[in-house]
Amino acid sequence: MDELIPGFDELEAFLPKSTETPYVLHLYITGASPNSTRAVKNVKEICELHLKNRYELIIIDIYQQPLMAEKEQIIAAPTLVKKFPYPLRRLVGDMSDKKRVLSGLGLNPNDY
Repeated sequence: MDELIPGFDELEAFLPKSTETPYVLHLYITGASPNSTRAVKNVKEICELHLKNRYELIIIDIYQQPLMAEKEQIIAAPTLVKKFPYPLRRLVGDMSDKKRVLSGLGLNPNDY
């Protein structure tokens, strides 16, 4: 195959082998507050149960990285931002309503 994009073959080696869509999630938290701690636990649990081996979760503490929160226009925390697949979605709260989170991620909660 002709290489249309220089370096694509090297990049392809790092892509997941699954045919399912990978998810890119950013979770904005406020330190070790109870809501933030619950949100981290809940999001990790949801990802491991429903997106195993096909997600990237980045946890951003807005106290330590305020510019990232400002750039994303985060006005409440915890906030989960689904960056990919599109459409971009934002969920606010401790993510304890698992059906709401699954729905927000574009997954059918009735399938689980």
